[in-house]
Amino acid sequence: MVLKIEKDHQRFRQIVKGRIRDDLRKFLSKGELIGKEGKHLISIPVRSIDLPQFRYGDNSAGGVGAGDGKEGDVVGKGTKGKGQGGEDPGRHLMEVDLTLDELADLLAEELKLPRIEPKGKHRITTQRDKYSGIRTVGPNSLRHFKRSFKEALKRTIMTGAYDPANPVIIPQKKDLRYRSWKEVKSPQSNAVIVFMMDVSGSMGEEQKELVRIESFWIDTWLRKNYEGIESRYIVHDVSAKEVDKHTFYHLREDGGTKISSAYKACKQLLDAHYSPEEWNIYLFHFSDGDNSSEADSRECVKILKDHLLPAANLFGYCQVASAYGSGNFINVLHEHLRGHPKTLTSRVNSKDDIYDSIKTFFGKGH
Repeated sequence: MVLKIEKDHQRFRQIVKGRIRDDLRKFLSKGELIGKEGKHLISIPVRSIDLPQFRYGDNSAGGVGAGDGKEGDVVGKGTKGKGQGGEDPGRHLMEVDLTLDELADLLAEELKLPRIEPKGKHRITTQRDKYSGIRTVGPNSLRHFKRSFKEALKRTIMTGAYDPANPVIIPQKKDLRYRSWKEVKSPQSNAVIVFMMDVSGSMGEEQKELVRIESFWIDTWLRKNYEGIESRYIVHDVSAKEVDKHTFYHLREDGGTKISSAYKACKQLLDAHYSPEEWNIYLFHFSDGDNSSEADSRECVKILKDHLLPAANLFGYCQVASAYGSGNFINVLHEHLRGHPKTLTSRVNSKDDIYDSIKTFFGKGH
């Protein structure tokens, strides 16, 4: 009975995943996904799917088939209320928990994202259990049925009790064999994501929300591809500094913009902690495209060409729409770095554009 219920539940989860896949573009743009991320699970509201379950009632309350009644009698009495009943149908929501790995798989299937091929040497190691031997004692959950049967068969033949016409083999306790394990060290490719964001006066709350949602999906996809990953955060206006994750998403300053300050801070961070021979490096910059001068834009291109792009797997520039920004920096990148294999750009004017932006950054499997 339990096995049947488990199969029903698995089938239900497949239905849920199907609904999420169908509406993935909508889910990608919903900010509440991020707020419910938790440590390992993320909750996604799915409309109009009810999980089958038993409902228990109070038999003493009467009902159909209980008590006096005749054919045609009304069952139960309605209560009188004030006002007129509504005619609009209700919307039923159910919170469904998916692991971030499951969510990344759905993202990859829908956007047709290829697996990322890590580069560089293996720097970190993780420990895992490997079942590599057999022992005579152990829990029933690790019993090796084939080996146990072979031991019982050998004993039966050796004692002369084996009858080919009636080959009944009954294992005894001394025949039982169990899987054994040992801890092994497994090398893993590791990566660092450096998120850079313009926090000048032209970047308002709407722009920050776009950055927050897109960077969540970037982080989710890269963590699916790497066992060891670190995230670092840099904010800038006319100067740049490294901050923690909470500050990155909530800081707002009022001032001008000098994008080269962020790229210089990023270079210093990589030089100090992340050798390209040991790390897979992903750089993402979010801005409204407003910069202090053409001279600084040329300085940005020089830093990218000479230092950041040679070290990185990918540099992604995402320009978010703002009523106050000039939006010209993406044109500078197109002029000087168009066709560069490690440089990708996208424009996000609204939440609906996040779907295509993610596909732009990872569609080639960098």
